[in-house]
Amino acid sequence: MEKIVAPTPLLQAEIDGQTLYLKAESLQPMGAFKLRGAWHRLSDLTEPEREKGVVAFSSGNHAQGVAWAARRLGIRATIVMPADSPKKKLDNTRTLGAEVVTYDRMTESRETIAARIAEERGSVVVPSFDDPWVVEGQGSAGLEVCRQMAALGLAPPDRIVTPCGGGGLASGLALAVPDAEIVIAEPEGWDDMTRSLSGGEIVPVGPNPPPTACDALQTLKVAPLTFDILNARGARGVSVSEAEAGAAMRWAFDNLRLVLEAGGAVALGAVLAGKVEPTERMLVILSGGNVDADTFVRMAGLSNPPLRGEVAREARRRGAAGGE
Repeated sequence: MEKIVAPTPLLQAEIDGQTLYLKAESLQPMGAFKLRGAWHRLSDLTEPEREKGVVAFSSGNHAQGVAWAARRLGIRATIVMPADSPKKKLDNTRTLGAEVVTYDRMTESRETIAARIAEERGSVVVPSFDDPWVVEGQGSAGLEVCRQMAALGLAPPDRIVTPCGGGGLASGLALAVPDAEIVIAEPEGWDDMTRSLSGGEIVPVGPNPPPTACDALQTLKVAPLTFDILNARGARGVSVSEAEAGAAMRWAFDNLRLVLEAGGAVALGAVLAGKVEPTERMLVILSGGNVDADTFVRMAGLSNPPLRGEVAREARRRGAAGGE
């Protein structure tokens, strides 16, 4: 990945007297870690496959990762996205040159739509997490962290806390840093991987899941590929409330000068809420920062009018700089 984009920063912060290490994947060129898996998958396509293009499905971050990689590789990309995806993510995906096809996430199957388009065009489907290339690509974040910690004279992480939707990032990290304990964080009501790991078998999200600002983590059912990796590694999960995600967004802005989206902040939210105890070399993944200014202000609790304009300008500045 370092030949494509520069490594994202490994930050240090103290919480409750313990130094933590935070991987700012929100500072990727398109604002999220998804670039890693997308590039790894697309760059491995054969020339005939590249000519037929790719089809992906995503609420926004994988969409932008695939669009970013496809544009640089000269590949046509079609992305199936929920109609209720944040406007910023829809607009960014189109700006990156991809064709966007929208659907209703509660009544239609994105996999079915993508499969139909791929069959009609002969394109390759690039799933957001249920793909060995994608999982391996996401794991490059873990390899990068190990190099960064070694440069600081440190051993690899002993615990990794990461946001989880379908589990592509979490399972990639589990493979890349095999000696680290993996703790996944999911939004309340969408914690199917947590419940699956607890019960030892895949269970879907329950009926009528609650609305959440963590759009990037709204996966209705995880895949055997990612579940099996995390289950075999003894991973465990925690759920995070909207308020806890918002508090983490505010903390990251105040202490790290970072703008995070809700889904990108849930791992930090779990730590700040005391749901995951710090360890000597604990790594927290800040997975994405694609959020519009109004949502950021609302979630982070920045309702003071003089501060609102400042935060909105900062959020727009970061978005314009290339923010999932």
